[in-house]
Amino acid sequence: MFESLTERLNKAFQLVKGEHEINELNIAETLKEIRKALLEADVNYQVARDFTERVKQKALGQKVQSSKITAGQLLVKITHDELVQLMGGDKADLNLNTNPSVILMAGLQGSGKTTFSAKLANFLKTKKSKHPLLIACDVYRPAAIDQLKVLGQQINVEVFSIPDEKNPIKIAEKGIEYAKEKHYNVVIIDTAGRLSIDEEMMNEISLIKNKVQPNEILLVVDAMTGQDAVNTAKAFNDRLNLTGVVLSKMDGDTRGGAAISIKSVVQKPIKFISQGEKLDAIDVFYPDRMADRILGMGDIISLVEKAQQEIDETEARKFAKKMAKNQLDLEDMLTQIRMMKKLGGLGNIASFMPGLSSAAKNLNTEETEKLIKHTEAVILSMTPEERRKPEIINQARKLRIAKGSGTSIQEVNRVIRMYEDMKKLAKLMTNKGAMAQIMKMFPGLGKLM
Repeated sequence: MFESLTERLNKAFQLVKGEHEINELNIAETLKEIRKALLEADVNYQVARDFTERVKQKALGQKVQSSKITAGQLLVKITHDELVQLMGGDKADLNLNTNPSVILMAGLQGSGKTTFSAKLANFLKTKKSKHPLLIACDVYRPAAIDQLKVLGQQINVEVFSIPDEKNPIKIAEKGIEYAKEKHYNVVIIDTAGRLSIDEEMMNEISLIKNKVQPNEILLVVDAMTGQDAVNTAKAFNDRLNLTGVVLSKMDGDTRGGAAISIKSVVQKPIKFISQGEKLDAIDVFYPDRMADRILGMGDIISLVEKAQQEIDETEARKFAKKMAKNQLDLEDMLTQIRMMKKLGGLGNIASFMPGLSSAAKNLNTEETEKLIKHTEAVILSMTPEERRKPEIINQARKLRIAKGSGTSIQEVNRVIRMYEDMKKLAKLMTNKGAMAQIMKMFPGLGKLM
């Protein structure tokens, strides 16, 4: 996501590198390249033009006050602030101030609406301590109700449906009555999607809206469709007066135009990002963090938050103590590999790190995944004693481990070298100065140590 845009923007900023003042002459070419980069990312033309004009007005006449700051860096700061405002400024929370609170889901077929409905239920249940009910109102798409029920079972959330009932308005109405009887405090209504926007679809969801009076009307749009996503959002907003937008498939081959344009065009905030099929793959949309990632600054805060959610704190403390005493073994290495996989693999981690987002695509390859699988297989083929004391692994043991893991002696040697490198790194990190510097860079990690 945003890889090409990030590269283009960074090249544009290089055009004013070394300048001591931003003026009409030295900013013209840079703004032209920024506008081109935005248009190639499928940002709405008017949005791109207005954006570069605002950057220009803010930047003109700005003098570099410190020898440590370049004109290019100053322009990055101005561009960053304008991107944040363009995408909404602050994060937008859900309105859940009634009991039950009703969330009406809308979207075209294939946008990921049904999957997101389950993700949102899981998010509200696990992160917000809510008691959600899903209501299945997609009576047209074959197996849509069954799909929602399967997803509901996976997250242990009840799905309300009425067999053989073809009136979605009646299903929604009865579902809310059921929620009140059973003391559910949030209701999520999954409505029907169509292949394209049509009058029948709009009339139906408008009638549901009028009947249930939802707290939230969230539209799920496929971020990979770029400006089509923005146009879809505008059409739905004109009829329903949306309260927010959800961008799905942000982990796909998307250029980012929808994320940048949609708030400006529709005047409704992006509230969530949905990526992947896993039911915990949902993120609150933070405009400032997204701007960081677009400009290649990474998003350390989100990575630390994800780590705190996924990583067992007791295990993390145990690992930290062993690392401090330089007592790490191959069991610990296996634990770290599995921990990394929970965070989405090397490619996903790199996409959050400053300066590494452009490398993320190269890291998240089949070869990397194969390497990780082979490493796991090699360690699992060792005896508990060999994992605790790798120094006892001689040539005969290596041959046995290679056969047991379906790999080669070279692969076993590679894993042992990886372990030795990990030990060296751990020894380096136990140096108080190095550890203090790391904690200063990543303060959130201190909670895990």
